[in-house]
Amino acid sequence: MNGKARGYARFGGASVAALVLAAGTGWYLGRTAERPAAAERPAAVPAHTSGKDGTVISYGEADAGHTLSVWLDPRCPYCAVVEKGLGKTFRELADKKAFRIEYHFATFLDGALGGKGSKRALNALGAAANESPEKFMAYADVLFAHHPDDEKDDKFGSTATLLELAGQVDGLRTPAFNKAVKELTYMPWVEKVSSAFYKSGEKGTPVVKLDGRPLNVLSGDGTSSVTPADFTELVGKAS
Repeated sequence: MNGKARGYARFGGASVAALVLAAGTGWYLGRTAERPAAAERPAAVPAHTSGKDGTVISYGEADAGHTLSVWLDPRCPYCAVVEKGLGKTFRELADKKAFRIEYHFATFLDGALGGKGSKRALNALGAAANESPEKFMAYADVLFAHHPDDEKDDKFGSTATLLELAGQVDGLRTPAFNKAVKELTYMPWVEKVSSAFYKSGEKGTPVVKLDGRPLNVLSGDGTSSVTPADFTELVGKAS
């Protein structure tokens, strides 16, 4: 991760001190973001979503007993750090019913930096969720694994790139998925998801909470996540 990404993230870091994040955040409320515009057409909501207007994408069993809430912006470099370091562990623990994961997404970096990658990536993630929670998780892994080094790089604004990366997930490139990515089928839903983030009271991304209690998932200056073993221990202590 380059110095620009770290500097941008540190700017918002003070606003999330109360959340006990180790370092950085992609956003400072009201200073670097633009609020999403209201959708002008009826929202097509992806399957396998929950919450008001289907703004939450869930993975895992409903009776898991605990809930891991994760807030991400697809263009946020610190979110990529968390997902690269802990995404597989999130999934493995959810498969063991240690918790159910609820993903909340933001798209503020499009407004803060210019471009459309956050919203278009979220539209594609919604199309993946519509296929299945497993395909959503696999596609999220691929997107964050190929996250641009510079947060100003609007890589995910390219439909061709989103479709190419989707090809790395077995069975994801269905006609319905391809159509949704190309035609931006879920963009009105993306606006609702973005609005839900603003209303949530969270001040930035990434944020990870277990049953509402913040977990420290970044280490040092935020260029790495805590280890899977340390995260598993955190979950054990907090649950």
